[in-house]
Amino acid sequence: MIATPARPRGPKPTKVDPDQLLDAAQAVFAEAGLQAASLRAIARRAGCDPALIYYHFASKEALFAALLQRRFPKVLKDVERLSAASDLRPTAQRLWDVLLIYHRHLSQDPGIRALVRGEIAKGAEGVTGLIEGQMRPVVTAIRRVFEQGLERGELRPGLHPMLATFFLVKMQLEILDVAPVVLPRFMDLPSEEAVVAGMHAWFDLFWRGVARDPSAPLPPLPDPTL
Repeated sequence: MIATPARPRGPKPTKVDPDQLLDAAQAVFAEAGLQAASLRAIARRAGCDPALIYYHFASKEALFAALLQRRFPKVLKDVERLSAASDLRPTAQRLWDVLLIYHRHLSQDPGIRALVRGEIAKGAEGVTGLIEGQMRPVVTAIRRVFEQGLERGELRPGLHPMLATFFLVKMQLEILDVAPVVLPRFMDLPSEEAVVAGMHAWFDLFWRGVARDPSAPLPPLPDPTL
């Protein structure tokens, strides 16, 4: 039996775009986790020599930090804008805008959502600190909207702003992950319409739980697709 000669793979590229490396790292991290992932596997996914990674990033942790930097500052910029005390719109509209921000920045990137959730669950030392450093300013800005809503008498007394922030954001991320898969099977809706329906239904339930007057009608809430 004559062995078939291996197909030549061609030379590895001598240059690689940092975003290409980040995309490859995100895929490998999501599959293996940060601790188990190797720079060699990332280079293989990116189609480059492992040495090229060190030209742009000093370590796996640096790659992970850059992945967070690629998303969270954009989210923070938008959330800080709507959390300004000068924004006198109804609190319901401002909280709905929080969901729209997450939809706009994260709906098309399930990889980063899965990666961050997985690393938080693992609680790896050092990694959770990187995540917290990016998330804390975002969470603080959203909490500020709840605190302002309490001061303006629009939210029920005794509401815990931090817990309310946690449940608002957590459920939105769950909707972005689950609604496109599950709801179309039960509601005969296209994927994006299912996400919008899930967001509206969740927010209606959430608002009834946090509003000072749960019977008051919600103000007009624009769809994420508009």
